[in-house]
Amino acid sequence: MTIYALKSRFQSLLRPMVRRLYAAHVTANQVTVTAWVVSVAIGAALIFAPRIWFLAIPVWMLLRMALNAVDGMLAREFGQKSSLGAFLNELSDVVSDAALYLPFAFVEPFDWRPVCAAIFASALSEMTGTVAVMAGASRRYDGPMGKSDRAFVFSLLAIWIACTPSLPSWADGIVWATATLAALTSVNRVRNGLKELREKAGTAGSEV
Repeated sequence: MTIYALKSRFQSLLRPMVRRLYAAHVTANQVTVTAWVVSVAIGAALIFAPRIWFLAIPVWMLLRMALNAVDGMLAREFGQKSSLGAFLNELSDVVSDAALYLPFAFVEPFDWRPVCAAIFASALSEMTGTVAVMAGASRRYDGPMGKSDRAFVFSLLAIWIACTPSLPSWADGIVWATATLAALTSVNRVRNGLKELREKAGTAGSEV
């Protein structure tokens, strides 16, 4: 189970706004690039900002999730799919995640090791999801630590940082656990992608 499973309900809430954006000639790629730029800007600012500013992360994570849903709906439901959009969508997620996770490396007891492990494992899981398409399967969004789940974990950590003068030494274990679960996510995406391909091959064989 992953938070991504709630996506369809979230999209239903956003659909009226998406229609208004389309009427205002806003494109899916514009939404994607906006989310990308703001994520990098927030990540860069938080490296030098007071701890209280980490409250911006949960707020932005929620808004970014909405923007990610909006750009997909504009692309699918209003004929705005494009090759450039496919590149922007996948690359912006990886870069935005890295930018938003990096400031945690400058807050004790975290350091570069667990944070970089989380960034690497997260990027690997997203790459694995897209490689499934190259192999002939669907884009994989399997858990247990997909993009939405990571956003939830780092949002909670950000609130903890903002509201607490100092964190216990064991707090970095949460980031290590997140990295481990993100790595397991890659394994699940490979396994389920291969299972999907086997099922497709079996279905095709039965139709011959």
